[in-house]
Amino acid sequence: MPQLYFNPSCSKCRSARSILEEHGVEAEIVRYLDDAPTREDLERLMQLLGIDDPRLMMRTGEPSYEGLGLDGDSDRDSLLQAVTRHPVLLERPIFVVDGRAVIGRPPERVLDIL
Repeated sequence: MPQLYFNPSCSKCRSARSILEEHGVEAEIVRYLDDAPTREDLERLMQLLGIDDPRLMMRTGEPSYEGLGLDGDSDRDSLLQAVTRHPVLLERPIFVVDGRAVIGRPPERVLDIL
């Protein structure tokens, strides 16, 4: 089943969900702030997104990113560990379907992998 990494207070997440619903796509809503992703979850997302650098799926403008000192020379392990402990750092929305994923910024990007 498709998944949508979702923050209910995020307008882009709500828009992505609406776009999927308009196209008849049912997706499991993953409330990653309530149930933080594991390291394995993040590794899987990176693979599906086709990225090697965790920063490409992180909210680098988030105050906690700088507050945790991640804007320096943090390595991959440190970055992934930070997201598991502070899931607000995960970019959103992320839509996963059929072995691929896309960051929904703008929200219409969710249609790119349907």
